[in-house]
Amino acid sequence: MKISIASLHKAFESRIRLGIMSALAVNDTLDFNSLKDFLDVTDGNLASHIKALEKEAFIGVNKSFVNRKPNTKYFITTAGKKAFNDHLKTLEQLIKSQKP
Repeated sequence: MKISIASLHKAFESRIRLGIMSALAVNDTLDFNSLKDFLDVTDGNLASHIKALEKEAFIGVNKSFVNRKPNTKYFITTAGKKAFNDHLKTLEQLIKSQKP
């Protein structure tokens, strides 16, 4: 069986971006520090991957203040959810096609 990998999105090739999308797929929102702790990455590393996903419009951001401290929360967009689900379905098909 031939499987098209056209639905594998380049934005999800990075393990960090894949982790961000996975975490946001099962949570309504997550703040920057929660994502950083969950993925065990540096501030700069996380920020650059978040920026790339924002550029694709796969995640959105809500900025606010909590007790006078900035609080940035991220969420998966409708387009991001669709692209990520398509990516996962293609991976599943690819895996299933290799089973004897």
